[in-house]
Amino acid sequence: MARWFYTAILYLLLPFVLLRLYWRSLQAPAYRRGIGQRLALAARPAPAQVWIHAVSVGEVQAAEPLIRALQQRHPPVGVLVTTTTPTGAERLRACFGDQVPHHYTPYDLPSVVERFLQALSPSLVIVMETEIWPNTLATCAARGIPIALVNARLSERSARGYRRVGALTREALGQFDLIAAQAEIDAGRFVALGAPPSRVRVTGNIKFDLRLPASLLDRAEAMRRFWGPDRPVWVAASTHEGEDEPLLAVHRQILREVQGDALLVLVPRHPERFDRVAELVQREDMALARRSRQDPVGPETRVFLGDTMGELPIFLAAADAAFIGGSLVPVGGHNALEAAAVGVPVVIGPHHFNFAAITQVLREAGAAVTVTSSPELATCLTGWLNDAAERTRVGELGRNVVKANRGAVDRVIALLEAHLRDPTDA
Repeated sequence: MARWFYTAILYLLLPFVLLRLYWRSLQAPAYRRGIGQRLALAARPAPAQVWIHAVSVGEVQAAEPLIRALQQRHPPVGVLVTTTTPTGAERLRACFGDQVPHHYTPYDLPSVVERFLQALSPSLVIVMETEIWPNTLATCAARGIPIALVNARLSERSARGYRRVGALTREALGQFDLIAAQAEIDAGRFVALGAPPSRVRVTGNIKFDLRLPASLLDRAEAMRRFWGPDRPVWVAASTHEGEDEPLLAVHRQILREVQGDALLVLVPRHPERFDRVAELVQREDMALARRSRQDPVGPETRVFLGDTMGELPIFLAAADAAFIGGSLVPVGGHNALEAAAVGVPVVIGPHHFNFAAITQVLREAGAAVTVTSSPELATCLTGWLNDAAERTRVGELGRNVVKANRGAVDRVIALLEAHLRDPTDA
């Protein structure tokens, strides 16, 4: 009964959802191109044995080591990845090119999901992190398709939301054949919400299993020469609305207290904000260079706008320090491990609830600092940019944390083996 009401509400909301999608497409046209796929009416996917759903950039990053492990250990197995956002699709393309096909996620309506599954015919569905779609789960269960929630995380804030629809949540969680949780606290929350304890396992966070491309350091070295090898450089990674103004104020303080030619590499999370952020920097009367236009970077350049997709790892590897966006405003933060993996010290704002476990591990190891305000952020960054030995020490601690926590992918693959029989064996 709970799912019936949920489905009825979704059908009532569908016209407004499509209208919002069209509205977003006015700023990001890629949203418009995916409407037919979201309704499973156009560009139907080719059959694939494994369907991996990864909402956006962060989930695609989490799925990357898992996909690479599947390609290496089960090469005949076909994989299709769905994302909800165009930025997620771009990230997938940057990671795999045309090797891994992409499709926009079908809406969680019974008829839409049926059409999608009919075309795809998967033998296993893998959902990344915290996506619980009742109709998709029920339809997979009715077709006998096993479904796993991998790298599963659940903040207390999200758990409170799911408790408000307890009956629907219990039914949905009961459809998962496996919930591979990042940590004991996540596993406990899933069980408390109704997940069968026998299907919940703690496998660790597969984001620690990231592998750096062989060319990354060479590309980062070239980027650093382009910026100016001797100037202090810090990256503000994946920033959101409301963060750019205080970050520019932080940069002004750094310019006063570190070196006059310090460079801020500002990387907004969403492409539709690129032009607005560029206008903001120009209003602040800071000399700007845009990556998308291949603008030259001279000693007078104060801000380098990373307005391209897929290059953030290069920017991080070329920098002296990094701030992780989405954490000065209550978005919940983003993944700090890409910076830690290349030995760059990390500072994170007060709102990091989406990555609480990673933040805690990095903080306890001395590899990251959390701050509660812009002035604290400026103080932390100024200290690192003025002290090469200290930032190298902190960065090396981060590198060690990443190395010490690897292995989750192997544990997840071991649990999925029963559903990963190569199609040639059938």
